[in-house]
Amino acid sequence: MSDFDKIKSRSEELREIINYHNKRYYDMDEPEIEDFEYDRLIHELIDIEEKYPELLTADSPTHRVGGKADGQFTPVEHTVPMESLQDAFSLDDVYAFDKRVKATVGQAKYIVEPKIDGLSVSLEYENGLFKRGSTRGDGRIGEDVSANLRTVRNIPLNLNTNLPVLEVRGEVYMPREVFEGLVEEQELNGEKVFKNPRNAAAGSLRQKDPKITAKRKLDIFTFNIQQIEGKELNSHKESLDYIKSLGFNTVPFYTECGTIEEVISEINRIGEKRGSLPFDIDGAVIKVDDFAMRAVMGSTSKFPKWALAFKYPPEEKETTLLDIEINVGRTGVLTPTGVFEPTLLAGTTVSRATLHNQDFIDEKGICIGDRVIIRKAGDIIPEVLSVVSHREDAIPYHIPDICPSCGGKVTREEGEAALRCCNPDCPNQLLRNLIHFCSRDAMDIEGLGTAVLETLVKEGLIRNAADIYLLKVEDIAKIERMGEKSGENLVNAVNQSKENDLSKLIFALGIRHIGQKAAKLLSNKFGDIDSIVNATAEEIVSIEGFGEIMAKSVVDFFSHKESTELIERLKEYDVNTVSKREVKANIFEGKTFVLTGTLPTLTRNEASEIIEQYGGKTSSSVSKKTDYVLAGEDAGSKLKKANDLGVTVITEEDFRNMIG
Repeated sequence: MSDFDKIKSRSEELREIINYHNKRYYDMDEPEIEDFEYDRLIHELIDIEEKYPELLTADSPTHRVGGKADGQFTPVEHTVPMESLQDAFSLDDVYAFDKRVKATVGQAKYIVEPKIDGLSVSLEYENGLFKRGSTRGDGRIGEDVSANLRTVRNIPLNLNTNLPVLEVRGEVYMPREVFEGLVEEQELNGEKVFKNPRNAAAGSLRQKDPKITAKRKLDIFTFNIQQIEGKELNSHKESLDYIKSLGFNTVPFYTECGTIEEVISEINRIGEKRGSLPFDIDGAVIKVDDFAMRAVMGSTSKFPKWALAFKYPPEEKETTLLDIEINVGRTGVLTPTGVFEPTLLAGTTVSRATLHNQDFIDEKGICIGDRVIIRKAGDIIPEVLSVVSHREDAIPYHIPDICPSCGGKVTREEGEAALRCCNPDCPNQLLRNLIHFCSRDAMDIEGLGTAVLETLVKEGLIRNAADIYLLKVEDIAKIERMGEKSGENLVNAVNQSKENDLSKLIFALGIRHIGQKAAKLLSNKFGDIDSIVNATAEEIVSIEGFGEIMAKSVVDFFSHKESTELIERLKEYDVNTVSKREVKANIFEGKTFVLTGTLPTLTRNEASEIIEQYGGKTSSSVSKKTDYVLAGEDAGSKLKKANDLGVTVITEEDFRNMIG
């Protein structure tokens, strides 16, 4: 293969890798690599395309900004493109930027400001009133997220000056303290945890329900005027000062610099304090201050030529691994945590970091006493990069095969990296299991939320789920902010939950791999809890929709003495353990439905229940085997796929006519 062919092959490989990570970062809010590594890939591709223009493609990711609008929200075409910034990774790049500026417009003043790590948005106002807010998207087309942005308290809905037109650009972010609280709550509920504040902010802003966005306590810094009518502004600093006077929360500090040496000094100053800031930054932005100079310099297809983003490299330090502690999470996963000699890293002292799992430990060859290199992933989460050296008597570390919390058996399922305690009475899993047990889709006990359960566990009133049915009004009334009336309401809700269908109880038990649908299938197949407890894996796997892993999980769960004792206690307290399924007719027998969009009067759960009552079943994905797609408002890709495959699409009205 010639050198050119090798370079061509590498450019194609880079495009594929970058497009993959673009989708993970912008569209899925689930990045797999650090920003610094991503930026390196982009710059490698830029270098190839500049040296070999014939390898430049029209769809190259170097010519795109951000991600695509995903169809969940209404598309918004930006009147003024929301451009990205050219990155710099060394001070030499900053000096080169200054030379380009001088060559085009002469000596310029610069404004240096922190680069907030969040989600870029546009805020539009007409006659002083907030009209619309949208995401950046690909720079030209974004998504209308106005309802969610209205929940961000620092966004003014009514300006103190009646401007005919104003559009400002800002960065929605999640403060570090809020992020840490959210992660703790997600872990408590056994949910997937956000990797960093940026992804938490993006995921929160793009929620379908604005109430969820409001709970996430997002904030915003505005940093640019996109367009304005009714006021003339001549410089960036003047514009920042002006929008601050209108009531916007601007970038927290911005410094005017007369020379490139002053710019370098400010970059270093921001870098030194970034670890102590209450929000994430991933660099410093240098902008030409004068708008007339900016107009002369113009933009490339992707970047303004008058601005540069200096990216700080992740700081790495060497330290000693003193010990490894094993923590049992609320889903039973055993997580090894490294304990280090305290080390100052990215502005804070680090003494602990997760070692993930046994595979990670084996891959790095980690032993207690090692000298290791650590860094903060995304400047937030400490991690071990590599082992520098072992001490003489080093022994490869292995996670123990018994649970340090309860002494129960630890298992590792095929295809999983995690070791897991399977004891349902394990103390470290108790609170998470109780939260799930009481949740809406499970036993639906209104009033027994996280805070109340936490207090009841702390007071020793609840040691497992069955204890919930022994609660008395006076127990609840003693809890701060509750009182006797709250106690009565909660006890009534507990008693009401005894009448739930068996499927809700099965789901509430928190059996691994058994969701709501699987719980219903078990309930429908066996009819009562005793039959499920005594079922073999072969009997369970015969249920359509069940696999071997799911069947084994059910059998394993009920093989524990603690599980069967829990069931006996629940029966003793009159909790229903029999299926209440009522088949009205078999008009949908053998038919598979897929639900998509928002139905006029039915929730998806209600529609699914009706389908099952008439002998049908539901699926989450459309295929050639799908008989009907029940589509409501804002139906997305499932509707398109149904049309492509020729699957019958029905409305709620059609559905009601089918069942008479």
